Amino acid sequence: MATASGVIATGEAELRRSVTIWGSYAWGYADVGADIYVALGLVMGIAMGYANIAFAFAGIVYVCIGLAYTELAAAYPVAGGGQFFVNRALGDFVGFIAGWAVLLDFTIDIALFAWFTIGYISFLIPWLGDHHVVYFILVIGVTAFLTALNAIGVKQSSRLNEVVGLIDVCTETFILVCGFTLVWHPEVLIHTMQTHAPTTDDLLKGISLAIISFVGLESISHAAEETQRPASVMPRSSVALILTILIFALAYSNLALGMTAVDPATHQVVPMYQYIGSADHNDKAVAVLASQIPVVGVFFALYIPIIGALLVLISSNSGVFGASRIAYSMGKFRLLPSFFQTTHPKTQTPLISILIFSGFAVVLLSVAFVQGNGALNFLADLYAFGAALSYTLVFVALIVLRFTDSAAPRRFRMPWNIPMTIAGRRGDLSLLSVLGLLGIFAILIFTLMTHVYGRIAGPTWVILGIIGYMFYRKRNGAPIFGSLKRDWVKLHEKTLTSAGELDMLDEYRESVARDAGEATGKA
Repeated sequence: MATASGVIATGEAELRRSVTIWGSYAWGYADVGADIYVALGLVMGIAMGYANIAFAFAGIVYVCIGLAYTELAAAYPVAGGGQFFVNRALGDFVGFIAGWAVLLDFTIDIALFAWFTIGYISFLIPWLGDHHVVYFILVIGVTAFLTALNAIGVKQSSRLNEVVGLIDVCTETFILVCGFTLVWHPEVLIHTMQTHAPTTDDLLKGISLAIISFVGLESISHAAEETQRPASVMPRSSVALILTILIFALAYSNLALGMTAVDPATHQVVPMYQYIGSADHNDKAVAVLASQIPVVGVFFALYIPIIGALLVLISSNSGVFGASRIAYSMGKFRLLPSFFQTTHPKTQTPLISILIFSGFAVVLLSVAFVQGNGALNFLADLYAFGAALSYTLVFVALIVLRFTDSAAPRRFRMPWNIPMTIAGRRGDLSLLSVLGLLGIFAILIFTLMTHVYGRIAGPTWVILGIIGYMFYRKRNGAPIFGSLKRDWVKLHEKTLTSAGELDMLDEYRESVARDAGEATGKA
């Protein structure tokens, strides 16, 4: 049980540190690496000839998000990720909202990517696309399998990510090399952009959907409490992941816009963006694109659906992992009932959290199934809303913590810093963090403006969560809008000790003592 101070009591079950540097990269790639398999067709269907612009705008914001998470995760290597950062900076109530938004994202992650797993399989077995009940049952089966896998332990789950992630990095690179060498034409790209421009509303909607391509980097920070030497490991894995995903997203969008496809039903030549953005193909877009590449297309038609299904499978897997770890952290800090932090005595995994949020994913899948052709839009809208809201709050948290907790050692810092003093507190303001905040807030506004489901279901999720939070806190005699008193210094010392970051621990203690001495001298 967590104490009122927020420090984990002696003897409480903790998460096991078994994730290495490649495992850390693989956790992030398992989530964000699969996003192009999901987002490419959806964004092409909306943003049309300007899909590359949509991906570029979201990519700039993504770089800022990635650098922000890298700094915060290396400084605060705990399981809660963005939820913990916001809670530490802005208090319990805002911390709950951030955590609840991320929980929405990872619950959608479980559902959306389980859906796409069967979508890619249906490229090889078209019969599935015509039998929706069987399709849905298989999606539920995927969710059940991943729930069981995560209940066994993070080490087993991480091994799956590592193997599939390595294969996919090589595969996606090979597709791009073949595509740009054999079939891509710059004049086709220019013509497509000139003659297939979207409306302003569709472009904004495309940008808000393009952020889906970059959601998941925070998975690295969610595994921080299970990562060996996180302060040195996570910056390396995060920066490598940022570059990998940015290159893939920009390259695939421009490749698709510079290609044409032959529709096998009509034998007519159509723009590739139009072909993979259609309702028949947007749930398996990368496989469809790769199959249209001359010479190697026949091989890709058999191979890519398999690797695509495996990659979106492990992305769904990381959703189960991420949701359970966030709930674990929120339970530890009394933002959710304490049973969310209960770990299995043998596997040391948060079993109850895993079961609850996998159950939520099944409910969302059922709602999506009822939507019929609107299923993917329903899930994608919620996904974009949760990501934009949580990332907005994380940027605010980073800016605030630079001034309120400047003593915490930061082995990695966002660049372009300006020293400032605000309300008597000294710190550095990163101009890149301000740029990221403005960019992701704009995407949040785009989502609310252009997505019907995101505009209604997203805020409804937040409101229902706040009602539950208020009931829980009132019942337990905790302040609703205030924060429980916590000894953040002792908690941070315990975190750094557990992580094996003893140099950072010494540096932190010296900084805290120096700040205390300066405060005493001023008094």
